[in-house]
Amino acid sequence: MTKQQSDQAWHSLSAEAAVEKADSRPSGLEDAEIRERQERFGGNKLPEPGQKTALQRFLAQFHNILIYILIGAAVLTAVLGHWLDSIVIAAVVLINALMGFIQEGKAQKALESIRKMLSLEADVLRDDEKTRVPAEELVPGDIVFIKSGDKVPADLRLL
Repeated sequence: MTKQQSDQAWHSLSAEAAVEKADSRPSGLEDAEIRERQERFGGNKLPEPGQKTALQRFLAQFHNILIYILIGAAVLTAVLGHWLDSIVIAAVVLINALMGFIQEGKAQKALESIRKMLSLEADVLRDDEKTRVPAEELVPGDIVFIKSGDKVPADLRLL
């Protein structure tokens, strides 16, 4: 590959030059190359969002201006000696926090089940054989086959 080709954007290279730039070949990658690239680049997946602990999720339910006002009202009514009002306001705040905590937990479980359900597979050319692998196992330089209706399993350069 010439110096000019190495400086060109992927989309402007010919198919042969793009394959060469990816250090691949038309017959696909070999097992040793795949293992080396998986170690070097890691899995083909987005990082998992940081999971909050149950305590963090519960305490986050109190992070709202209206909740701050209600807590202030509960403290003020307690200072004034209106204990029943203070207890009722505090109970409303706690019930609201519990309901939000439970709903958020259900939503997280639903999203996790959807994430598992949407796991993709890809048809790739490896060692001159077309094979189906989980999308997480794709590496730079893989030759991936896509057809109408497929979800694109990675960043690809179309040939």
